[in-house]
Amino acid sequence: MLSEHYALAAAIGFLLTIISFLIVSKSQQRIVYHRLSSWTSFISPQRPTSSSITPPRSVSPDKKAPVNAPPPADYKDIFPPWRRESLSIARGDKCLDVVSEIPESLVSERLIPFAADYRICKSPASTYTPMGISLAEVASLGDFTDYAELSGVPLPEPYQDFKIETALPRPYRPLRWGYHQTMSLNRLQTDWWLELEKSYAERIKERKELFDKNGTMVLDYLPGSELGCKEVMEMALQFLCARYPQYFSLSNSEDQGYVFHNGILHNQTIIRDMHPLHVLLENVPEDFAVMIRNPDDGYYYFRAGILCSSLGWSVASKLGMQLKEIHSPIPDYKEKMEFSMDRYFSKLPTARPIQRGSWGLEVDTPLFMPPGDPHEKYREAQFPETELPLSRIHLRVDWQTLRRLPLSGAIIFNFKALFTPVEDFR
Repeated sequence: MLSEHYALAAAIGFLLTIISFLIVSKSQQRIVYHRLSSWTSFISPQRPTSSSITPPRSVSPDKKAPVNAPPPADYKDIFPPWRRESLSIARGDKCLDVVSEIPESLVSERLIPFAADYRICKSPASTYTPMGISLAEVASLGDFTDYAELSGVPLPEPYQDFKIETALPRPYRPLRWGYHQTMSLNRLQTDWWLELEKSYAERIKERKELFDKNGTMVLDYLPGSELGCKEVMEMALQFLCARYPQYFSLSNSEDQGYVFHNGILHNQTIIRDMHPLHVLLENVPEDFAVMIRNPDDGYYYFRAGILCSSLGWSVASKLGMQLKEIHSPIPDYKEKMEFSMDRYFSKLPTARPIQRGSWGLEVDTPLFMPPGDPHEKYREAQFPETELPLSRIHLRVDWQTLRRLPLSGAIIFNFKALFTPVEDFR
């Protein structure tokens, strides 16, 4: 009889133990299990247990464990956030008949074709950009519209004390102790989107010489990029005029249209006389890549750009490629970053431009190094200090920004290269 009571008590105790184990958190369960395993191995040393709390998943030799989480989504029906409410006040001197809400299904059916020029499309009132804005509305806004209102990104504060003769770049140091391959994004400090320094005139001259020598290797554009190129050019010039009013201004007249006056180079650019990317080449010492959304699949493609600071690639080698194709040479991009990048591009709002930096050590200060450039030899071998002194080694930082344009929905990737001699570091 007594043994039956002991058996019943043991059963009840065991049942309460199981219930207690089930109601605690998973982390606590793992701790209990680990301790029990250790105790079991102590009393039964002939059967050792693994010291790993969470055993690794078994992976077949011909398969890799997924690192980048879920598979790519269908982006064809995913649109970036719209700002149609800003149309009515973007141009206060023009009355726009703005429809506040338009069904995404309607926009999806009537998107501007991928390679179409927005200026000559038929039925502009019923043809839309991915931002839900009709081509008729785009035309009504005219040139140099209020992009600050349209995008939600204010113009910069005037830098009144700025002097080009003594200006130095900020010390960009995107360095971390531990390395983890991530997108490394930070919100853009919008006053510093385009930063000038005392090498401005020299750098503009160098970039123009690179174009004269290399042509479409550094500047080119494909059909369908017209609106995106116009937008980024106008936004860049508006920025320079607002940030550095002592050096830049815009005028508008009936005979010449818009004219950009450059007080550093002491010249002027008649906007309508050249392609927008050439306007940038003449006045802005930074690189710009225009990524356009393809309505057939919702992914973004490199359709236009001016890139004078690329190493190991060029506009000609990447133009027309999808985002993942551009980054295919990057180790682990597909496994660790492809899904995140595609998703980020599909949802980036106009009001949240970002900045990031990449860095490396470079011999001398090469600005443009296309594939096969003789300078690549320094990356393929080690040289004694007698042939390659420390004075030739530089920290190269590529400071990059990413933003969505409010009319075309294009994403603009722009960057500049900054060099610091290694000997300058303590």
